[in-house]
Amino acid sequence: MNTFDNLTKYKIFLSAAENKSISKAAAQLYISQPAVSMTIKKLEENLNTTLFIRKSKGVELTEKGRLLYDSAKKAIQMLSDTEKSLRFPPGTGHLRIATSNVLCKHFLMPYLKDFLKRYPDTDLAITCTSSAEACRMLEECSIDLALVVKPRNQGSSVYHPLGIIDYIFVCAPAYRERLNCGNDEIFDHANIMLLDQDNVSRKHINAYYAKNNIIPLHILEVNEMDMLIEFAKMGIGVSCVVKQFVEQELKAGALTEIDLSNPVPPREIGFLYNELRPFNENILKLIHGM
Repeated sequence: MNTFDNLTKYKIFLSAAENKSISKAAAQLYISQPAVSMTIKKLEENLNTTLFIRKSKGVELTEKGRLLYDSAKKAIQMLSDTEKSLRFPPGTGHLRIATSNVLCKHFLMPYLKDFLKRYPDTDLAITCTSSAEACRMLEECSIDLALVVKPRNQGSSVYHPLGIIDYIFVCAPAYRERLNCGNDEIFDHANIMLLDQDNVSRKHINAYYAKNNIIPLHILEVNEMDMLIEFAKMGIGVSCVVKQFVEQELKAGALTEIDLSNPVPPREIGFLYNELRPFNENILKLIHGM
């Protein structure tokens, strides 16, 4: 079996796996459904294994099928990246980055502004998503660089620390006066405004609550850090935010920090990239350019 002879088969296999359907893969690739089925059958025969479980409403990868999917996805993406790097002239190229909306706005933007001034012809793509999803995208080689909260397990990826983010509780001064309680008692009296449960920062705060036996009486959830800041300024309640994001509001007196006896532990953020794939020199240009 020649792996290169199977490149077309792998592309068809990937489409079927991602669509979980032979018919949808055929429509996506503009080929007939029997052609997709025959290609997958030949690939299974070549590999002497079963890649899909056939079901009434589609197909599902077997354990070995999932293993092949992960490897084929990375290999085709790496080949595509290499082709791009060969096509782009020196000093240009491409760079694909994934990060959260918050980290993009408050941490990545200064890097991007400087990078684009020096390399204006670079093809730049930004995906705003969760840190967990950014790490997954990096693992499957669909991005070059991730700006994330430092992962517990970075695997084969290289981690470049960027800085520390501090979590604090803030509210409008007038709202703080109305509470008429000690700082550590705000959780029993105030509307506590937090990011939603799926957010990585929220999970960090939940761990802080559990460690300190804190059970907030009233919780209001939102899905954006900027909304937490604005709601706090409006006097709706006490928001848990990243301190670096509200420094101007604190200096201007629009917000006041709740000085807790047990502060929320800080977290480290940084850039994550993979050196084991065809390396994109624009990664280091961005990270070390400032």
